[in-house]
Amino acid sequence: MIQLLYFASLRDRLGVDREEMALPEGVAEIAALRRHLADRGGPWSEVFAEGETILAAVNQEMAQDDTPVRDGDEVGFFPPVTGG
Repeated sequence: MIQLLYFASLRDRLGVDREEMALPEGVAEIAALRRHLADRGGPWSEVFAEGETILAAVNQEMAQDDTPVRDGDEVGFFPPVTGG
């Protein structure tokens, strides 16, 4: 199982702030997890559409598309943050 966390506007757009799911077969890195989530359709396909800028963290460490995802991981998704 992996824990998925959705922050800020992603939480609002998806209507959920967290979920637990079995690591899908064939999903071994962040890019594949994004595609899997986009395949859910509806707001998921919009939020995780290719080309959308969504940041990810695995076990509270910033992650890239090729960062591995393993059973037991916590994966957070959040929009880019700007400040001033």
